Order: sequence, then structure tokens, then C-alpha cells
Amino acid sequence: MPSHPRSTRLRAVLLPILPAAAMLAGAAPAVAREAPSQERLRSSVERLVSFGTRHSLSSATDPARGIGAARNWVASEFAKIGATCSGCIAVERLQRRFVNARAPAGVMIEDVLGIQRGTDPNRYIIVGGHIDSRVSDVMDATSDAPGANDDASGVALVLEAARILSKEKFAATIVYVAFSGEEQGLLGATLLAETAKARGWQIDAMLNNDIVGNTIGQDGLRVADRVRIFSEGIRVGETLAEAIERRAIGGEDDGPSRALAKAIDGIAETLPGRLDVFVDRRPDRFGRGGDHEPFLREGYPAVRFTVGAENWDRQHQNLRTENGRVYGDTIEGMDFGYLARVTAINVAALAQLAAAPAAPATVSVSGELTRDTTVSWQASTGAARYRLRWRRNDKPAWTDEKIVTAATPVVLKEVSVDDHFFGVSALGANGAESVVTFAGRAPRR
Repeated sequence: MPSHPRSTRLRAVLLPILPAAAMLAGAAPAVAREAPSQERLRSSVERLVSFGTRHSLSSATDPARGIGAARNWVASEFAKIGATCSGCIAVERLQRRFVNARAPAGVMIEDVLGIQRGTDPNRYIIVGGHIDSRVSDVMDATSDAPGANDDASGVALVLEAARILSKEKFAATIVYVAFSGEEQGLLGATLLAETAKARGWQIDAMLNNDIVGNTIGQDGLRVADRVRIFSEGIRVGETLAEAIERRAIGGEDDGPSRALAKAIDGIAETLPGRLDVFVDRRPDRFGRGGDHEPFLREGYPAVRFTVGAENWDRQHQNLRTENGRVYGDTIEGMDFGYLARVTAINVAALAQLAAAPAAPATVSVSGELTRDTTVSWQASTGAARYRLRWRRNDKPAWTDEKIVTAATPVVLKEVSVDDHFFGVSALGANGAESVVTFAGRAPRR
């Protein structure tokens, strides 16, 4: 498949760190940032494909073939990037043995992490893709399984994001990760999500990139103008008390992961040659799952990037041609111009969220039996200003806003609490903006 006609030459562009509304408010200038390289993305995918199979049950010790060799290569790439920035990216390799129906004899799962430390000691942003691959039989660990799009595309994106963002410094720590064991039951993502919980990480966002490099879908359908971002609205770990409160305030479309998806959509709108973000309002494709889900189970905001049109002949298939129809996840099925544009969205989102203060922990509103609404929120460390947002209850996106400089209650005159939704985001002195925290009810006295 030919690449997207955009130039593949490496170039410098201006990538804004704020969504359009923030730029209109004059919050911050654009920051000069290198654009993702199609050549580097292709080179990374080619290298990952060269390991033959990356099945999680394949060899962990063969120096040239299998998942062990692939993981070693990714670790070496993170180390090379770190060496160019005086050790700004440290390599960590997490391991745990898992046993399940797809690993009945047990398998040592290993995630390869590149960790770019921020100035805030406990805030984290995670971006990942899965390194393992498979063919038709999920237990076949020996046949060639190129896994070019599923999911060398995601791992290549992660490496390119690390290369670009290693040149900057951020408040939050960015964790770049190649997960193992996705095809065996989201094992690597489970390992990292549970490790993060045990270490007490505050994860502001997790971006999962899985199947992000093709524009020709099943039966020749071409979708080159959008990328889907899947997000849960109602949190999977919601307690009964939280469900009762959500029912009372109407927050079905404004949970942390949905707010994250909407924020990424806004960021994408500011990019040159923008790719439309299709905010898909479910956790994942119908009846399917991905590596963001273990993070959702732990209560972290997480979303999944996936192409606009999947090609199932090129997923989970033995390499073959039947009746003139080609099966198998090979590099010929990819579009690296498109993958570069998806990478650019990830890079811009990571940069903004990592540069911004944390979103307000709580936001509340009151105004029963009055035409005015009072908005209150908890201050965020490092916030220079706050953006109050509101919209009528029949609108999906924020329509109105007000900038304030302190976390003191604000009265919005003639804005009915009955007919509007409210939220607050935090802005740093650099203008970078957090995700919006949806407003609940003020505590009753």
C-alpha cells in the first residue's frame, strides 16, 4: 500500500500545546517541536517484523528470533534515546509469571519501559503499545507472525514519541511502554497497572495505541481522515454510592476517560494537516478489548487509539493467499504517512498533559432554587489559572468558559444549575491545560 502523499522528509513544525479554545484565550504560544518521521516509524516496524514471531510464548533467549530479542531491541532503543539527553530516559523491565488458559504452562511476561522523569515526584502519563504478535491459532508460538500493524505500529509510535519528547522537560513523568502478553489476555498491561497501583502512582492519563497504521480496511474501504479514540463514560470500578451520585448529577458522558478523549480531540484540532479524532463512546470495539482496560479496572483514566477502518484479513492470520486474497499482518498493509499523523496527536497530547498541572481533584456546584450557579473546586499544585466550563445539558461539548486566577468559588449569574453541566481545568504558567474535572454536587450541610 502506498504511503499517504504527505512528504516523508523530516521537518520542523509548530505544534501547539493547547487546544483551540485555550489559544483563543491567549494562554500560551506554540512550541517548536519536530514532526514524527515516517522513515523512523517504518524502520522500527521493519525491525520488529524481522524477529519472525513476537508471540509471548516464543523464545525469550534467542538473540535473533522471538519476543526476547524484540524486547531487548526496544530496551536498547530507549537506552539510545536516553544517551542523547544525558540519561533523561531510564530503562526499566518489569517481569511477572502468569498462568491462564492461553499460557497453561505459565509464561514470564516482561514489559519494557522508558521512563522520562518529571519535576512532580508522583504524577505520571503513560503511552503504550503491545510488542507481542500472533497468527490464527493464539497458541502457535513458532509460525511467522509479523504483527506489523498489530501492534508494531503502536510500539514504533511509542519509540518515536520518546525520541521527540526526550528533548523537552515536563512536570509529570512520561512512561513509554512496550507491553508483552496482550494477545494472551492483556497480561503486560495488567502487570504495569497493578505495579503502578502498588507504587502509588497518580496516573493522569494512559494512551493505548493498538492497530494505528493502516488506511485500507476490510474489502478495500479507505479511511484516511480519522482515527478512533475509545473511552469509557461510566467507570468500570464505580461503587454503588458513586453510581447513585452520577445518576443524580448526569455525568454519564464526562467520566475521567471520556474527558481525556475529549481533551485529545481538542488538541488534535490544533495540529497542521489535522487528522479527525472520532471520539467513540464505548471502552473499545464491540465485544473486544485492549491494554487500556487493566488501567480502567484500577481506576485510571485510559483510552485506546485505533484506525478508522480495520482490515481483519491482516489481523491474527497465518501468512497465506487463498483465491487471490492475501492474509497476514505484513508491512505492505500499512500507511506510514497516516501513522505519523496519529503519532503527532499522541505527542501533542502527551506534551500538553505532562506540562500541565494536575486537574482539580474535586469540583462541585450549587444553586438550587436560584437562577445562578456557584462553582467551587480544589486547588491544583502549580496552577496559575483555572478555566471554568459549562454547557447546556442537551449539548455534548463545552460551549462557554471563564478564566479565573484563584481557586475561590465563582458565581455564574443567570446560568441555571438545573439546565447546565459544569467543569474546571487547571492551567500552568506555561499555558498548558489539564483535563476537565466534571462538577458534582456540593456537600450538604
